[in-house]
Amino acid sequence: MIIFRYLARQIFQIMSAITLILLVVVMISRFLGYLGQAVAGEISSDILLRLMLFRLPEFLLVIVPFALFLSILLAFGRMYSENEMTVLSACGYSQKRLATSTVLAASLLSVLMGVLSLQIAPLGLQNAEQLLESQDELTELDLIVAGQFQRFDEGLRTTYAESISTTEAGRLLRNTFVAWRQGSEGQGELRIILADSARPVIDERSGRRFMLLENGVLYEGSPGEADYLVTQFDEQALLMPEPERITELVLEKSLPTQALLASSEPAYRAELQWRLSVILLIPILTLIAVPLSKVSPRKGRFSRLLPATLLYALYYVTLQMAMTLVEDETVPATVGLWWVHGLFLALGLYLLLVPGLKRPPRRMRGAAA
Repeated sequence: MIIFRYLARQIFQIMSAITLILLVVVMISRFLGYLGQAVAGEISSDILLRLMLFRLPEFLLVIVPFALFLSILLAFGRMYSENEMTVLSACGYSQKRLATSTVLAASLLSVLMGVLSLQIAPLGLQNAEQLLESQDELTELDLIVAGQFQRFDEGLRTTYAESISTTEAGRLLRNTFVAWRQGSEGQGELRIILADSARPVIDERSGRRFMLLENGVLYEGSPGEADYLVTQFDEQALLMPEPERITELVLEKSLPTQALLASSEPAYRAELQWRLSVILLIPILTLIAVPLSKVSPRKGRFSRLLPATLLYALYYVTLQMAMTLVEDETVPATVGLWWVHGLFLALGLYLLLVPGLKRPPRRMRGAAA
């Protein structure tokens, strides 16, 4: 029991550090992507932190199995390089017993990942999807960031506001600049509006949304020519285009597990098997990592990291390929993703049994000769 606790502590300490590092990298990368969408006027900047929070369980499903795989390689590699494993082996702690203890420790993590995969992650994706869908109700004025030139309507219109305040009627833009070209492809006459303020209004009969500009000047003409028409106005309404629906997330990923169980659709069956695959990944990767972690003190603890990482990448990519085949009905759902797990489970068992299949030492071979 003491050895089990020691091994588990070594693995989970390293796994926590690796998970934190990878999570920070993934979160920053995804946040920058959302930030770019906010700057481009596709989503509101107010929802960025909530989006990241809802996507967090999904990120953990990818990161944690890989972090566990690396932590076993690093923890046991250090123990081999510092001859701790030699001492354990001399005390009767064989590699098979080591693998059993490691799989038992990883099984506790597998249960937590099962809850995350089957319940929490789909709920988080569902909330994120609803949050993105709520952006459909936002107008251009809701997406403008003060002090930045932003393009809207597929880049045909550029809008700028020096400052933004919130009133009972909605957002109020101060010192507003709007420029656009007439025509379907934005190749016609250039129009520029400079207004003291702008605010959203909705036509009660049609429900269409407008930008109402107040106390401004309208410039109309062709670039490169001096015959611009200048018009002063008290109020000028610009029709806002209907926002496009944001479809970043796939519906199957946000469905509850109960709905997937009740469906016979290939895409739903593939998604269900993918969620269960997260649970199977952990013990199978553990079986593979334990024999791969055995290194010679001369080579060092990091000598197996590169081939092991490539092996994990092959496992993950093969699972995704198998999921696509099930979705396309190329492979029946009864075969599904299970053949991939069976293949790598057999590989892990083979690697674990390899020490018993090795050739005898050189002295014994000479004596036999």
